[in-house]
Amino acid sequence: MIRCLAVDDEAPALLILADYISQLPFLTLVGTTTNPIEALTLVQQGRVDLVFLDIQMPKLTGLQFLKLAGNKCKVVLTTAYPEYALEGYENDVVDYLLKPISFERFFKAAQKALALLPGPSAAAVAPVPMAAAVAAPLAPPAAGHMFVKGESKNKFLRVNYADILYIEGLSNYVSIHLPTQRVVTYQTLKELAETLPQPPFLRVHKSFIVSLDKIRMVDGNTIYILDKEIPVSDTYREQLYRLIREA
Repeated sequence: MIRCLAVDDEAPALLILADYISQLPFLTLVGTTTNPIEALTLVQQGRVDLVFLDIQMPKLTGLQFLKLAGNKCKVVLTTAYPEYALEGYENDVVDYLLKPISFERFFKAAQKALALLPGPSAAAVAPVPMAAAVAAPLAPPAAGHMFVKGESKNKFLRVNYADILYIEGLSNYVSIHLPTQRVVTYQTLKELAETLPQPPFLRVHKSFIVSLDKIRMVDGNTIYILDKEIPVSDTYREQLYRLIREA
């Protein structure tokens, strides 16, 4: 087993990485931390084989971490900033993942690490077939929830998937509609769509994601959830009707 550590200063990013790691049989999660100093200590103690490492962090950046860690572990960089890619590869990282990270892209990085790490822990484990790995995100994670940013940097709100009626995109924000409240968070609809389990969630318009479980009626190009009328664009209509017929 490859012993993995996820390091990021944002809790939602750690939750996603922990879920992805749990889905691959040749990876095992040593822990997650928002403290790069703590992570560096674990690496120097020889307790970690592979680190999924954010770049922009307080106290110690990911690139500074790389230099201090030396060759004691392999590193996959995870960041929202593509401009650091060249410097990352110059420091011999396994891979460079841009957020939001899809499971398929994460899987490819994990396979690279599996090929690079020496010893029986890596060689003895057969790679997971790609078709099986890509299919995994289609089922909701066991946790059944996600965390979204609140109005302050260190505030995160838990949202249960089962409570979501629909999600509306508002430029760089999304509005998550629940039965008794509305949660607004700084994130694009595209980013959120890539992390939600599909089904039951389906994008039906450039500005809307719906929960198929909450649809009361579909009439032509309009979805009805409670009293809300949600438009369906031509781009997504065929997939919507196919899923309705298969339900």
